Amino acid sequence: MRTNTGKMLFAIKQIPTYKIRRVMKKIILFAVFICIYSSGMSQDNNSSGSETLLKELAENSCKCIDSIQTFDKPKADVIIEINKCLNSATGAYQLGSKLMDIGELKEDTKKTDEKTDINITININENSKEYKKYYYEIEKYMMSNCPSLKEKIANNEELSDKSLTKNEIAADFYSKGIDASKNENFDEAVRYFQKAVNEDPEFAFAWDNLGISYRRLNKFDEAIFAYEKSLEIDPNGIMPLQNIAVAYQYKKEYKKAIKAYKKLAKLDKSNPEVFYGLGNVYAVNLKNYADGLDYLCKAYNLYIEQKSPYRADAEKLINYIYSEMKKQGKEDKFNQILKTKKTTHNTSNHFQPNNLHILV
Repeated sequence: MRTNTGKMLFAIKQIPTYKIRRVMKKIILFAVFICIYSSGMSQDNNSSGSETLLKELAENSCKCIDSIQTFDKPKADVIIEINKCLNSATGAYQLGSKLMDIGELKEDTKKTDEKTDINITININENSKEYKKYYYEIEKYMMSNCPSLKEKIANNEELSDKSLTKNEIAADFYSKGIDASKNENFDEAVRYFQKAVNEDPEFAFAWDNLGISYRRLNKFDEAIFAYEKSLEIDPNGIMPLQNIAVAYQYKKEYKKAIKAYKKLAKLDKSNPEVFYGLGNVYAVNLKNYADGLDYLCKAYNLYIEQKSPYRADAEKLINYIYSEMKKQGKEDKFNQILKTKKTTHNTSNHFQPNNLHILV
């Protein structure tokens, strides 16, 4: 493509043959952004242009995530679909960002016939540091600006025999309770969920959502009662076990919270939320930073493996632990734990607070 600076030469790195169809879709996206951003872009408006690009791509990805169906779907499958939505924007964001940095690329260009050849390389290898840089920027923005993202990840509604009800009246009350919850009218949601369990006392999902609604109203004893009723119906229920632990944290009953999380860890060893919860209790509530870091490393590795956006939350908490352990003169112990857990790509001496990049 020819511009007022000469020729733009694009190279796309590391394309497996089995991804040709996917790459072709990306190239179409790239072409659109070339037309939009390759002309009239000065250094003065690069920053605002980049922010606009990020916002527009994130909004499209948010719509993609909002369309994901989560009912009775394993969380790992939900995260895979979320990852596809984020990946669809990452290549375009990478190209758009590089087009805005054309001025900085001039130092590396070759002059031919008094015109400038500008080489822009697009890296779509999802495991590369460069690709992850752009991916994480979109992910971080969406964690703060896309409510659907956290909502979909938080979904734990996998069915058991007692999850639902055959009682039509109870099902109707439950549906109305869900609608009230979506509108954040939790008083009304409580009334409907309570009516649902009155009609069918073994309706586990109704008990779960009754507990969540009470927790949102800061009525933690009532929330715990609802979760316990759900666990009487299904002792291995993921949602009530995870939420009862959170309720105990709010009540500052940390030993009970740890007990609930550890039971959940035995049932669902691949659930990073469990280890994040344990790390949070130990580090933030009990000030036991070493044990907290140990659990958070497990959570972080699982978030990375599952490509979960909650990686950013674990990263923030690990940075907090680093800061506190450094104050205590225990920086070496911090680095040793990271090394033992094999959760840092760089050597511990290269660790920088507030700029943690843990890779597996």
